[in-house]
Amino acid sequence: MIAKREIWKYQDKVKVWVGKYKNSHNLLHWHYDCELLYVEKGSIDVFCDKKTHRLTSGELLYIDSGQVHYMQAREPETVLIVIIFNYDILRPYTGGFRLASPKLKGQYPIPQIYREIRDILLTKPPFFEGETAGKIISLMASIFRGEELVPREGADKTTERLIALLEDIFENCERYDFQKGVSFMNMSEAYFSRYFKESTGIPFSAYLNYVRTEKAVALIHGDNDFTMTEIADRCGFGTIRNFNRIFKDLTGYSPSSLPEDFVMSNDFVYPSDSAFVPTLHDCELIESGE
Repeated sequence: MIAKREIWKYQDKVKVWVGKYKNSHNLLHWHYDCELLYVEKGSIDVFCDKKTHRLTSGELLYIDSGQVHYMQAREPETVLIVIIFNYDILRPYTGGFRLASPKLKGQYPIPQIYREIRDILLTKPPFFEGETAGKIISLMASIFRGEELVPREGADKTTERLIALLEDIFENCERYDFQKGVSFMNMSEAYFSRYFKESTGIPFSAYLNYVRTEKAVALIHGDNDFTMTEIADRCGFGTIRNFNRIFKDLTGYSPSSLPEDFVMSNDFVYPSDSAFVPTLHDCELIESGE
């Protein structure tokens, strides 16, 4: 799966969004906003901060700004409360710290806060932007007081470098290999291999093959006269034999027999400066503050 940045577009001047999803399921992505996930019903697995966290009814998880993550509801009837807000609301008050674990141990009134914020966003009373931000600050102050904290700076720099690597791989996959990834991150081979898999949930070689295959699919469907050998070379597969093998493993088709309407539903396809919605079609937004 190709990691992709999601860009949130908030309503009016307020930089807060709330909503409920049924059967939430999305792909590997990140955003520079913060996200609170509360399971109202059912259960869900969320990969975040190098670990898959299982949440059941009544449990809460916080996704920090810039954290690569994805999620998969374990039952179709799972209902998830989502609160998303711009990190600038919180930045002045964190004191250079972040939560030690995305999955929270304490109990916080998320359903109540969700309803209050949703009502404010729907009715827009005077000064609603400030009132909404105030509720986020109050909630997060309670969370930061009640949970274990760790320094933010070191983790942020490494995460930013990883995100830059993911973007560079997307732009230049034909020139990438394991050694280039090691050099980009300035890590030892063993540490880079472990760090990449822990951070994204997928080995580096598998990730690179996903990116190359997605690019190959786009070229096969594109308006060009490239031969399969040329496409294999442009995507960095090295040999046509390697191209055919990996392509079929990931798509189920040989490059020459790919259906015209084929879409790699487990992948992201655009550079990070473009807006992107990672939520899959079987996930239903059942209400929001818009």
